[in-house]
Amino acid sequence: MTPREQRLAQEHTLLSPHACRADQSRGRERPEEECSIRTCFQRDIDRIVYSKAFRRLKHKTQVFLQPEGDHYRTRMTHTLEVNRIARTIARALGLNEDLTEAIALGHDLGHTPFGHAGERLLNSLMPGGFAHYQQSLRVVDRLEKGGEGLNLTWEVRNGIVCHTKGQQAATLEGQAVRLADQIAYINHDIEDALRGKIIYPMDIPLSVSNLLGFTHSKRISTLVEDVITASQGQDAICQSPAIGEAMATLREFMFESVYTNPVAKGEESKAQDMLRRLFEYYRSNPDELPDDFQDIRVKEGVDRAVCDYIAGMTDPFAIEQFSKLFIPMSWTVK
Repeated sequence: MTPREQRLAQEHTLLSPHACRADQSRGRERPEEECSIRTCFQRDIDRIVYSKAFRRLKHKTQVFLQPEGDHYRTRMTHTLEVNRIARTIARALGLNEDLTEAIALGHDLGHTPFGHAGERLLNSLMPGGFAHYQQSLRVVDRLEKGGEGLNLTWEVRNGIVCHTKGQQAATLEGQAVRLADQIAYINHDIEDALRGKIIYPMDIPLSVSNLLGFTHSKRISTLVEDVITASQGQDAICQSPAIGEAMATLREFMFESVYTNPVAKGEESKAQDMLRRLFEYYRSNPDELPDDFQDIRVKEGVDRAVCDYIAGMTDPFAIEQFSKLFIPMSWTVK
């Protein structure tokens, strides 16, 4: 037996009846010869990790724009934390960790520069709207590998596009990532907000702390343990009513105290103005789009090409392009 065949046999022996096994995948849009070592989901992990879009996540805002300090989250560190939480849930429930990891690592590939501020701006400019979860699917289907896409399995693609809104993912692994994403961002955003003195420990609702815990690690442990307990033997990933309500209260607190806080989000309007001017510039000067986006311009229109280009930018690259186009440069007379 090849290493892949051994792994497939192990999945049938070790995984829960509710898990998605690699040899039960609906496959890829373009059929490929199987790897002798890796299952289809393991190959998808590698394709995502080696993609350009994944590398760019390290320079994309999570919540705080341009924070001073080395310890604030980026979109990359958020993705890694989601992956760890989701895999912990998957392992405890006997789900497919490879599928879970692929979805977790790919779920935010389509996120814009400057976090949700950038997403809201592109949504207002792009005909038909813009959502990062749909863009994540577009990245893996259309934009990576010079326009060929990564040709991921159906289950990974489904988990990516269903990770935040709308219909639940078709697999429990995808549902685990969706809940892990919420657990991760609420709790690490609290930690970053505390570090930035946007909130203080006593601001967190006492009823929530009494139930979930008073520290970052305790809150995550309580939430993860509850998901595992509530989901045992179920055909869906879920929370107990009490813990689910506490997390909803915590999320509401974060929106009121952090996500709309004028101190924490005071620079967002500047970032949006910058992205708006970039969008308008490239819409009026599409010949200046990189070669990778000219085919999109021809086949799908200028707006689509401009949107894809700007959505893929990192924070510093967007600032650099804006500076080149709109800020007078110094020069020396010799």
